Amino acid sequence: MPQNDDSAADSRANPTHITNPALRHEAKRAMLWVGIVGLTILAVYISGALLIIFGAMVFAAMLDGGARLLGRAVKIARIWRLAIVLLGSVLFLIWLGFFAGSQISQEAAELPNLIEQQVARAIDWAHGQGFVIEQREVQSVAGQLMSGVGVVTRAIGGVFGALSTLFLIAIIGVYVAMEPRLYERGVAWMLPPARRNDFHITADRMGQTMRRLMAGRLIGMVFEGIFTWLMLAVYGVPMAVLLGIITGLLAFIPNLGALLAGALMVMVGFSGGMDMGLYTIFVYFLVQTFDGYVVIPLIAKKTVDLAPALVLGAQLVMGLLFGVLGLFLADPLMAMIKVALERRSEQAEEEQRITAPNHGS
Repeated sequence: MPQNDDSAADSRANPTHITNPALRHEAKRAMLWVGIVGLTILAVYISGALLIIFGAMVFAAMLDGGARLLGRAVKIARIWRLAIVLLGSVLFLIWLGFFAGSQISQEAAELPNLIEQQVARAIDWAHGQGFVIEQREVQSVAGQLMSGVGVVTRAIGGVFGALSTLFLIAIIGVYVAMEPRLYERGVAWMLPPARRNDFHITADRMGQTMRRLMAGRLIGMVFEGIFTWLMLAVYGVPMAVLLGIITGLLAFIPNLGALLAGALMVMVGFSGGMDMGLYTIFVYFLVQTFDGYVVIPLIAKKTVDLAPALVLGAQLVMGLLFGVLGLFLADPLMAMIKVALERRSEQAEEEQRITAPNHGS
């Protein structure tokens, strides 16, 4: 017995054991903040890899949405529907590659020179109006705006560049699209049992929102690309096909994408004269007006409604941190954050309804 008393006294005298409840509470709070700061530093350090994983989730949502849509028309196993979607995507890229090799590659090689000429003309006009603008400054800003994929590419390795980043996103996205529930259960397993049901509900809502958002984005991209190409080709605007493809791709980026596509379109248009330049401005406003008042409202009814200023701010931050890839993923990321916050608000309301009767009694 004396030995047991001695051992109990030794445990109480242990320097790592805090007997004061108030001090023990403050120590736990301090450890919690240390953990939060550590996780934040870790997230910043691996932010490039996290962005690639999120890009893969976006790609997986697109594949999953295509397989679900195909399932409404063809009653076959999901793996076969996914294979058809992948095969169709690969065939489209192959066709686009051959088409680019014969026509678009020439236009793409001429486009930088044409833009440089138009910028020089704009600077000369500004000088005539009394403005002092150096062409070197304009080229520097343009180079920063069009610089690769920024931090992500450097994180993966400058040797492989953007192609390796896209390849990783595609491979991870395909694996996730094949077995989405497998990875969802794996993440849920790491959570406390009491939180797993809420996680599954939030994940389902995120997946549904992402599929609808990406479906709407693809519809907008196809519409803007084809309509721009046809309208420019009718008037004989140079590089109509290339401008249509660029406009369609940039339609994936709300707000900034339309501005960049419009700037390129107008610069190419004014290279053919005043009339052609004014026509390209008309085409730009026509496409954006129809897309903004017809296509986007029809899509937005079934997706999350994000404030334009919020999306633009997220794009500026993500573009500054991660370059072009950050711009492409800023809108989906904000949509997922909004879904998570809305679910958290619902949980808080449910907890209040449960605890309110107890307090009243």
